[in-house]
Amino acid sequence: MASFLTLRDVSLRGKRVLLREDLNVPLKEGAVRDDTRIRAALPTLRYLHEQGARTIVVSHLGRPDGRRVAELSLKPVAEVLSKELGAPVAFCDEAIGAKADAAVAALQDGQTLLLENLRFYPGEEANDPAFAAALAKHGDIYVNDAFGTAHRAHASTAGVAELLPAVAGFLMEAELHALSSLLENPAKPFVCVLGGAKVADKIGVFTNLMKRCDTFVVGGGMANTFLAAQNVPIGNSLRDKDLAPATQVLAQARAAGVTIELPVDAVVATSLDATESETRIVELPFRASHEAGESSEQTGSPASLRAGEMLLDIGPKTREAYAKIIEGAKTIVFNGPMGVYEKAPFQAGTAAVGAAIARATRNGAKSVVGGGDAAAAAHALNFADAVTHVSTGGGATLEFLEGRALPGVVALQKAAVR
Repeated sequence: MASFLTLRDVSLRGKRVLLREDLNVPLKEGAVRDDTRIRAALPTLRYLHEQGARTIVVSHLGRPDGRRVAELSLKPVAEVLSKELGAPVAFCDEAIGAKADAAVAALQDGQTLLLENLRFYPGEEANDPAFAAALAKHGDIYVNDAFGTAHRAHASTAGVAELLPAVAGFLMEAELHALSSLLENPAKPFVCVLGGAKVADKIGVFTNLMKRCDTFVVGGGMANTFLAAQNVPIGNSLRDKDLAPATQVLAQARAAGVTIELPVDAVVATSLDATESETRIVELPFRASHEAGESSEQTGSPASLRAGEMLLDIGPKTREAYAKIIEGAKTIVFNGPMGVYEKAPFQAGTAAVGAAIARATRNGAKSVVGGGDAAAAAHALNFADAVTHVSTGGGATLEFLEGRALPGVVALQKAAVR
């Protein structure tokens, strides 16, 4: 990908640094419930503090739709940020205007200020030039460290970068390097582990990675859709209503000589709230390593599925087969759980895949966990720290893997050659 400047390329002492972070954290009764994104911002914030910059942090929180919503104020975030940073973080309940200007002017070298939720202002999501100019007035340098919002052409991600010298923060830099490594000459074999709900949501990922990937191993509702597209009965299991995208992907894989691995057995139950004793293992009617798009002889027909049963996780034979494939890989991307991992009876598949990714990583593979549900699963099942990189992006990660240009990244690239 085209180059961009980073924090190491600019002088920071005494400079006002307008820092875009993604501090869109979950709140409950005015308290931060999950500080993952706050901790991800700390390397950049600490560096700016140590370098003597006057740091003005801006972020969004939730979807207030351009109006002030008290429950979506960033004030609770400032308190957690201060504790994690180990230094005071001032808070201003405005992002632009006289009050914000005064708070910025009061900053001394090494101090940090967090401004109010950008999405309280209609101009943020509209990328309004006047709003971007009002934000840019706060800084001498703009730093974008919010990869999770890089796919949005908003005032704070694209507009401001056209008005100030613009560089990437450490998190943005790490995300772009890790994800680019999947698209630019990845080491082989390259295995893509895809799960989650819908094939339709990840058609772009399949299509783009098909040019680079050797094998897809598929689980979750996505696997159910592929099974249904091959006329495999799946009972009440979650699947896409439209099977055409799955049929299209299977045909593309066959033409490209890429293997799509689907489950050979599954954990089934009649309810997401089923206990372990209320689940059972069902064999699925095709061999583990089949030609994409080719049906095979039924050997353990799920016609035996009982009324109301659903496929809710990959079964033990599939876990073993997937683990073997993953452990032989040199490049791995994990972008979705293998089952309903939030429920104990249906998390063994995702846990087994995560453990295999961890083993492969210890043996020298490069492994990247996509954002969103994949990152949540990796943290919940304790394999996040055992992989090369866990992305903080959700939609941004997905769009990057689809090969799309991200407005926030394009803005940094343009700024590097101004």
